[in-house]
Amino acid sequence: MNIWLLALIILVIAVFMVMTGHGGGNFFIIALVLAGIEMHVAAASVQFILFSTAFFAMLLFGRKKFVEWKLAVFMGILIGISALAGGFFSDYIEGKWLKLILSVLLFFLAILILKPFKGNPDEAIKTGWKYRDIKSFDKALTYTVNLLIVVPTVLVFGFIAGMVGISGGSFMVPILVLACRVPMKNAVATASTLVAVSALSGFIGHAAAGHFDYRIAIPLAIGGAIGGLIGGSIAIKTKPKLLKILFAITTLAAAIIMAYKVFY
Repeated sequence: MNIWLLALIILVIAVFMVMTGHGGGNFFIIALVLAGIEMHVAAASVQFILFSTAFFAMLLFGRKKFVEWKLAVFMGILIGISALAGGFFSDYIEGKWLKLILSVLLFFLAILILKPFKGNPDEAIKTGWKYRDIKSFDKALTYTVNLLIVVPTVLVFGFIAGMVGISGGSFMVPILVLACRVPMKNAVATASTLVAVSALSGFIGHAAAGHFDYRIAIPLAIGGAIGGLIGGSIAIKTKPKLLKILFAITTLAAAIIMAYKVFY
């Protein structure tokens, strides 16, 4: 497939994925694998594309004050370390197993994000050594973080994300919405920041393992960056409930396609 045609496909995918908080890694990796790119090279390229896409989306969301920066910094440190390790150690796992891990992970996330919850963030405030209260960017809400749940979850999923070449947003949105009670639109914006951190760390790990091919990654990253700006603009104007439904649908679709590629 012509690399610039593939870049156009990446652009379109980025629009829909950024507006749901994915960043685009789920579908980027599928597009590259279906285009015949070897799995490890595809994973490295996707991390580079993700960073470019998420960085420009982050600038847009940040300017509109939707990013919860305190949560982003806290979780970004965790995901950065784990994604770096995942990207580096991916060389020790066969491409087929990387696809299977990705498929199972996506099925899990599609179900998780649809879990309903009632109330607002302030009603969930708890005390104790394992809880940390974090004020929202506008100081209107307080998000309670259960360290015993959030820290190990982010570390495990961050490692898997870096290993298979998907974005941290794929699992950070459910964690932010369900574990920290962050509003969907803010979760999508904050996830974009975390995607940038995860993707950069994962990319460094893959590059260190010798998987990076600039002839593939750079043209595709240009398409992703443009799509990130467009997708971010649309997300700001979209209703939170619709964003949540779109997240579940796109995640489930990615899981089904990747599972098919594993067994057929």
